[in-house]
Amino acid sequence: MLNVIILAAGLGKRMQSDLPKVLHPIAGRPMLSHVLEQARTLDPDRIVVVVGHGADRVREAYAGEDLHFAVQQPQQGTGHAVMQALPSLLDGDPDDACLVLYGDVPLVQPQTLAALLAARGSGLALLTETPPDPTGYGRIVRDAEGRIARIVEHKDATDAERAIGEVNTGILAAPTAALRDWLGRIDNRNAQGEYYLTDIVGLAVADGVAVGHAQPGAPWETLGVNSRVQQAALERVWQAEQARRQLEQGVTLADPARFDLRGRLQCGRDVFIDVGCVFEGEVRLGDGASIGPYCVIRDASIGPGTRLEAYTHVEGAQVAEDARIGPYARLRPGADIGPQAHVGNFVELKKTRLGRASKANHLAYLGDASIGERVNIGAGTITCNYDGVNKFQTVIDDDAFIGSDTQLVAPVRVGRGATLGAGTTLTRDAPAQALTLSRPQQKTVEGWKRPVRKS
Repeated sequence: MLNVIILAAGLGKRMQSDLPKVLHPIAGRPMLSHVLEQARTLDPDRIVVVVGHGADRVREAYAGEDLHFAVQQPQQGTGHAVMQALPSLLDGDPDDACLVLYGDVPLVQPQTLAALLAARGSGLALLTETPPDPTGYGRIVRDAEGRIARIVEHKDATDAERAIGEVNTGILAAPTAALRDWLGRIDNRNAQGEYYLTDIVGLAVADGVAVGHAQPGAPWETLGVNSRVQQAALERVWQAEQARRQLEQGVTLADPARFDLRGRLQCGRDVFIDVGCVFEGEVRLGDGASIGPYCVIRDASIGPGTRLEAYTHVEGAQVAEDARIGPYARLRPGADIGPQAHVGNFVELKKTRLGRASKANHLAYLGDASIGERVNIGAGTITCNYDGVNKFQTVIDDDAFIGSDTQLVAPVRVGRGATLGAGTTLTRDAPAQALTLSRPQQKTVEGWKRPVRKS
């Protein structure tokens, strides 16, 4: 049986924010969400989140999820925080394990956590590392045989102990029953006046329990966030790692330093992504897709061979193969763009199907519409789909031609092969294979004088 405890009670004073620290984002998601996702890869039997400052907001953010919450108030150290979670833990077998994670250390990877659990055996295991500068970290003190004997916090360490390079990350795995026992035996007689979770190491050694260790696959996995500066630095570290993974999969990035992934991105072969693009939610790019500079794509699928030009925004939409979108186009939720279709500059589609080889090349709004194949939508065309209360659908059949500056007042249908003259306001169905227009008769007013400014 596996328990996971996530410590998330800290104030985060240096963040200078009313938002609880663990709810601040990395890659578009709260730090705590990253930790939860990684913990769930281990299929734990119970996850307990220890909250304190902003406890109600943290609970609210994860309402409905299979989580248990414990409150640490006041905050008296990491050992005290874990004590608050003990009543919620599941155990019954001496080999039941408990993994302790931190809500402000968001990027530890699943394979590292799996390695830590494997290193535990039936005893205790610590996640350690050897950073270039160990200042501020608890040092790993080993005995003459090289076995972990104890951890000494930086403020309590002697000069000789501060010279040790191996440090404690705070992440550990322990037998649940033994953890209960050890926490009942620690005290707060130290420079901080706090209950240190690290004190359980000395107790484990005294009890003859083996203390193993594992190290993270990358140094950035154990970086924590205590300030906006650290948050920004970790954001760039993680984006660089995500860019590296895309490059390893064969994606071409015009500049890996100007790439932002705030969700999951699945790419086919020979995909090109230009600078400044942002990907959010679940995004799929088909083989040979090309994404121009400064596009924003959220929860969307882009088909093979399709090109998005600069500054295009796509959200909740599907684009088929070999389409051309943008620049400065906006596809809103429910937009469905067919093969070889064109959506040009300053065109917006919402809940609209644009059929194969149809074109809306500039300055149009198409909402709640079903548009067939090979349709031409002229500049300035609008589907008037909203009466202030209800929304209605416009249907445009195959091979229709919609002249510039046309308003289609839904519900209305344009028949196959129909033509609407420029400037038409369509309020009734337009028959197939016919020209329909609603233009008033042009006239010239003789003798009219342009107004002049009065002195």
